[in-house]
Amino acid sequence: MTTTDKSAAAADTLEGGPRRGRVRSARRGVPLPLLLPALIGLAFLLLPLLSLLVRAPWSTLPEQLTSTEVWQALRLSLVCATSATAVSLVLGVPLAWLLARTEFPGRGLVRALVTLPLVLPPVVGGVALLFALGRNGVIGQWLDSWFGITLPFTTTGVVVAECFVAMPFLVISVEGTLRAADQRYEEAATTLGASRFTAFRRVTLPLIAPGIAAGAVLAWARALGEFGATITFAGNFPGRTQTMPLAVYLALQNDPEAAIALSLVLLAVSIAVLAGLRDRWMTAS
Repeated sequence: MTTTDKSAAAADTLEGGPRRGRVRSARRGVPLPLLLPALIGLAFLLLPLLSLLVRAPWSTLPEQLTSTEVWQALRLSLVCATSATAVSLVLGVPLAWLLARTEFPGRGLVRALVTLPLVLPPVVGGVALLFALGRNGVIGQWLDSWFGITLPFTTTGVVVAECFVAMPFLVISVEGTLRAADQRYEEAATTLGASRFTAFRRVTLPLIAPGIAAGAVLAWARALGEFGATITFAGNFPGRTQTMPLAVYLALQNDPEAAIALSLVLLAVSIAVLAGLRDRWMTAS
């Protein structure tokens, strides 16, 4: 091969010519031992969702969705999920900044404990909240005797349970965004005389706003769909603690068509959340 040919081959490689063509050809050919399990896995994930659409009572759906019980559960779910997200923002963003920007002994352990609710069974989380914040709990007994505050089996208890399971989603999202953000802007602000809090408020927050928004959406969606911790810590009282997932569970025993209608609402919300996060998760590389 002459020097000219070598230069041309190198240029093709840098510009993605023949090499890119080979990569695309490799992507077209899918081995059968991989294709079959992939299709089975796809069907396993999609068929239950499609079954909801097939079995949905379309003729009576408007009547189902406009009933008093559904609107009570929907309103309570929206209020509690939004409140839990607000609390998660107030507490979770500083916690994410602490994990991403500071060095302290045991930071890895703290991060593991923060993410523990992600893998902890929700019912176990509800039991833990009950023994911590219940009327006879480690902290709850003092809240009751000193301030007269009782959290279990109240609407506030729903917010607490949803915040417990949803906040880690926000913390992880914001911490990842903070680690990816360029710290030189913060350092420049502090060099010019700004305090660390001012640099965080005026420089860091605008930089990580997309990550905060994505984490808030994830936390809101997780709070909206919370079941185990809610029913364990807050109970299932219509109009007070019965959120949409709890209403689905109750309706499934007495009125399957109403359960399907409620499930369709939650499915639509989940699809909307994925559509809102499509730039983060659904773009091809």
